Amino acid sequence: MPDRTDTTERVIAPVPRITIQAFCETPDVAAVIEAAAEDRRMQKAHLKVQMGGAPAAAEAFRTAPTPNVLVLELHGGRGNPLSQLDALAEVCDPGTKVVVIGHVNDVLLYRDFIRRGVSEYLIAPIDPVAMIAAVSDLFAEPGAEPLGRTVAVVGAKGGVGASTLAHNLAWSVARDHATSTVIADLDIAFGTAGLNFNQDPPQGVAEAVFAPERIDTNFVDRLLSKCTDNLSLLAAPATLDRTADFGDSAFDGVIDILRAMVPCIVLDVPHVWTAWNRRLLIGADEIVVVAIPELASLRNARNLFDLLRQSRPNDRAPRLVLNQVGMPKRPEIAVAEFCKALDVTAAAAVPFEPQLFGAAANNGQMLSEVQAGNKTNEILSGLAATVLGRTEVKRSRGSMLDPLLAKLIRRKAS
Repeated sequence: MPDRTDTTERVIAPVPRITIQAFCETPDVAAVIEAAAEDRRMQKAHLKVQMGGAPAAAEAFRTAPTPNVLVLELHGGRGNPLSQLDALAEVCDPGTKVVVIGHVNDVLLYRDFIRRGVSEYLIAPIDPVAMIAAVSDLFAEPGAEPLGRTVAVVGAKGGVGASTLAHNLAWSVARDHATSTVIADLDIAFGTAGLNFNQDPPQGVAEAVFAPERIDTNFVDRLLSKCTDNLSLLAAPATLDRTADFGDSAFDGVIDILRAMVPCIVLDVPHVWTAWNRRLLIGADEIVVVAIPELASLRNARNLFDLLRQSRPNDRAPRLVLNQVGMPKRPEIAVAEFCKALDVTAAAAVPFEPQLFGAAANNGQMLSEVQAGNKTNEILSGLAATVLGRTEVKRSRGSMLDPLLAKLIRRKAS
């Protein structure tokens, strides 16, 4: 199993399949909780928002079981909050976790809440992400490692080099930033990660997808093929003996396991539009959209950005990478114009270098193995820092022997 190291930005774990009921006193807090219910991290939970505060909750639960999580807004100027909690405790099931949203920053009141079994106390005004984080933390295992970050890389159209950049991005995260990483090739039928890493593992992602009942940490660990000390591959079989029309949650189990195993998972997402593909993109912590500077890429990228912005209101926008920039004799949309049309700043613009990319593809190598000092490697290392939430490169001291050592590690693993 790859070793874990922490990334800089915290990743909020998805809320498990639970029931949540919120009883609010003000429209503002109710609106925030309703916005939180639409967040990608809450897609498994069932949340219901009602008005009336603690009195309404006590009345509702006299004849009904309490949910897994009860969220209460208690306004200090509207009755005694402690007596309201005491009245609610008489009808509340012992296993219910209680989150209180208050309007008073009072340490003594907070301590009284904790003594009465309140799990978390938030001070209004709150935002949807704070609400989600509070609920998520209630179900975190004590002492558990921080959750791994998922980075989904997808092409705006076929043939833009998204898979090649995803593989090299994962390599850079592992090597330049000393972060244990898994590159997961999700193109069951036509995936190229095995070729690009010069690996031919007997098992891979298909075994996990087609046998979800077997998924656990040990099973997934056996499916990984080691590329370097910090990089492992979850390969696709690239065979046509089975179709890839899965259900929308087909990859949930294996990705949940990987998030508990390593700090970074780079998802090589194929250019298709299915329920599972859409779910993967919306659920990722970071999204990288790869395009080339031409009209079809611009149209498709705009559609992707519009959908993802609408579906992920509490997340940053996807990151745009323009690939194959500066191809001779090809009319191109200028990088600035392309970005202006999407209202984004390009996270990276990768120059057109057919000899470098062609040699890497034909030899089953990464770009830095073919030409260590190439500018494209610097661009990808900066992109890796960006998706990890870092500003500095945690680069290990390199040498001219690095490409040879990487080859030896691969040969030994295969």
